[in-house]
Amino acid sequence: MENKSIRLTEWSEGSGCGCKIAPAILDQILSSSQSFSQSDPKLLVGNSGKDDAAVYQVSDDLALINTVDFFTPIVDDPFDFGRIAAANAISDVYAMGGKPIFANAILSWPVEKLAPELAAKVMEGAKSICKTAGIELAGGHSIAAKDPIFGLSVNGTINPRKIKTNQGAQSGDLLYLTKPLGIGVLATALKREKIQEEDYQLLIDTACRLNSIGEIIGNHEEVHAMTDVTGFGILGHLIEMCEAANLSAEIELHKLPMIKGVQEYIKQFIFPDNTYRNWNAYSSKTTGVVGMDLVQLCDPQTSGGLLLAVDPENQTWFEDAMKQQNQVIWEIGRFKVRSEATVEVK
Repeated sequence: MENKSIRLTEWSEGSGCGCKIAPAILDQILSSSQSFSQSDPKLLVGNSGKDDAAVYQVSDDLALINTVDFFTPIVDDPFDFGRIAAANAISDVYAMGGKPIFANAILSWPVEKLAPELAAKVMEGAKSICKTAGIELAGGHSIAAKDPIFGLSVNGTINPRKIKTNQGAQSGDLLYLTKPLGIGVLATALKREKIQEEDYQLLIDTACRLNSIGEIIGNHEEVHAMTDVTGFGILGHLIEMCEAANLSAEIELHKLPMIKGVQEYIKQFIFPDNTYRNWNAYSSKTTGVVGMDLVQLCDPQTSGGLLLAVDPENQTWFEDAMKQQNQVIWEIGRFKVRSEATVEVK
């Protein structure tokens, strides 16, 4: 990784999806606002379920998916920043089981302090990921502001009968994850100028990898629920799935996949400050967490993997299907009947 005179991460207090509003504050904003009350029956998925995207029915066989996602820089290289932001935004369409069709860019840039050429490289990075996803970056909107921010509004399509939400898990369903954890830890190591070159490359490779397997999973009824793991950490997004289905879950800590090298940074207490924010929001709903185990569970992910609830009777089929698609997966736990703790960590 080359040394650069401009470090974009110096412009972000909480990088990537780590800059999300804290869960408790977000709940307060949404619960006290009437602006999200929904009565249109064609709005199949709206705000009420805390899902990844909105879905609007056009006909018996067609629904439109729309999502918007943007954040402050997670890496210093503007091209990589654009790539990660684009992959993260497109993931929301895949998390619904849908097919992305085009995107629009959202850009905030301090034009008097950061060269416009850097913003152009951000856009180039986003275009490269859109090309990989087979979609056009059709347009967008930009403003001059004090903070660099970038993301996409992504549109997609899906058959209304094939929508995957975070609400459909059933007791006994197996939990699978499609990407290793630790993106937030590595991004923090970068921001503190502690990251090793090989670990930076792992950060980029993981965060830029598209969750395109979600479009294929959308065709299979054996997968009951799906979401992607982002700023609230795997614990927060699992709790959302549990509460949406009125279930609890148990996960085996030793089965959680971590990006190679992440544990070494955790041992040095290098991880995002918002890891504690997440833990404070979800600790009362969780049992079995000891010491620094909370970092694995609450590390804010940016462009993280998909979290899946799979019918246990179809376990062999599912694992074989993923192998055929060259998709690596990890089984990390299961859903169960609602109990006192929403998530039990073993």
